[in-house]
Amino acid sequence: MRSAAAALFPCVIAALLHWFGWTDRTALLLGLGSADNQKAVHEVLVGVLSARHHYDLRQAIRDTWLGYIKHHPHFQTRVMVKFIVGEHGCAVPEEDREDPYSCSLLNLTDTVSGQEMAILGVPDGSTLVRSDVSAVSLDFKVLHSVVITQLGVFPNGPPHDFRGNVTVRLLQVDQEEAVVSARFSTLSPGSRVGGMFYKPVEQFILPKGFEGTLLWEAQDSTGLMSVNTSALHLNNGGGVLKFGSVEDGTLPHRSALGFPGLAGGFTFTVYDVEVLSELLRGRAGRQRIRSAQLKQEDQALRDESLRHGDMVFVDVVDTYRNVPLKLLQFYKWSVGNADFNLLLKTDDDCYIDVDAVLLKTDRKRLTQSSLWWGSDFRQNWAVDRVGKWQELEYASPAYPAFACGSGYVASRDLVEWLASNAEHLKAYQGEDVSMGIWMAAVGPRKYQDSGWLCEKECYVDMLSSPQHSAQELRSLWEKKRKCGDPCGCGWREH
Repeated sequence: MRSAAAALFPCVIAALLHWFGWTDRTALLLGLGSADNQKAVHEVLVGVLSARHHYDLRQAIRDTWLGYIKHHPHFQTRVMVKFIVGEHGCAVPEEDREDPYSCSLLNLTDTVSGQEMAILGVPDGSTLVRSDVSAVSLDFKVLHSVVITQLGVFPNGPPHDFRGNVTVRLLQVDQEEAVVSARFSTLSPGSRVGGMFYKPVEQFILPKGFEGTLLWEAQDSTGLMSVNTSALHLNNGGGVLKFGSVEDGTLPHRSALGFPGLAGGFTFTVYDVEVLSELLRGRAGRQRIRSAQLKQEDQALRDESLRHGDMVFVDVVDTYRNVPLKLLQFYKWSVGNADFNLLLKTDDDCYIDVDAVLLKTDRKRLTQSSLWWGSDFRQNWAVDRVGKWQELEYASPAYPAFACGSGYVASRDLVEWLASNAEHLKAYQGEDVSMGIWMAAVGPRKYQDSGWLCEKECYVDMLSSPQHSAQELRSLWEKKRKCGDPCGCGWREH
């Protein structure tokens, strides 16, 4: 007979696993199990990218095409489906983030109402040097609404006066038409203040989220005087502005030549200071609420994982900007914990026609190595410099070919390459374009298939369709189950 201590040991382990929200299965999903002993053998591994709070979408998938797989006597051995979820929630309350897509703290401080501020002053003229380019730029982002009041340029003629013709324009990034502009000339140099010539401009409110470029362009051979940004401390108005070119090494304006300096500056006031002060006063309370929400969310995810056993938690903060990292971590998990020939990546808002995918896999014998099976791959897609899909790291004006978001399939050897190089692959603004950039280094055999839809559409022969609500996923599946057409029984939506 076993000793009491020996009999008690499994109970203690089970209790600890339950306390941390783990079972043997979920421990494996978190990378804590023995992959050699517990590897699941399937032909197709499906990875569904899912945000932590998207329980309704995950459940809709479980109730539709995933449930179909689990109960189908043939598919349940061919296909394994896992939801890819970030292990960590963003601890910063939404109101206190720089933007909705990241977890960066909006680091603001109180400011004086109505005070006009300059982003920089250069009292010592000896720091200025003549620029060897005709256009210089500064990128910036507005984190709380401001009003630009004056544009400025450095003196370019002795003794500290202005010669020639220079145009200063404030543009929204990647827009041709200026929001405001000022022209400086020998006859009209503006007012000199603090080592710079300024001219007032029409006072537009630049809202939070505005991404702009200040561009200085010399219109003649007199040229620009500039100061190296490494020697500067720019005034961000208590955090209401973020100077990308200086702080983050972001790309210069497309019309400029990337000179690492400034040819002037601007002045601004903070708009609606009372709103800013109220935002700051409520920060501590919002942080307490957010901390409590995260604890509840963590517990709900542990319970969900224990109940369904279909979630892989990857070690990233779950935000939109981190989706490429989520995908790379899942590739690493998949190679270590699952035996598969093909990996299908999709999102939790996508309808998948499992029958059609597997039938085409068999018919086309899509099991070769170095295979990337996706949509009509987007070619020469322009790089966005603003908004949700803002890309500031990829220097080319266009991306390599990439598959759009509703789904694609990659052969195991490609997944193994991605997993083995995950620590060295750079994550760009989205997982679709990131995959395209990563695959450009490998040159896989692309199998283009218009059945992987890129937009929210419906066709009877589609393989997948994106951007659906939980209710819409159920509706598509119910129509498919009743009459074989997710678009409708007895009629078509094209």
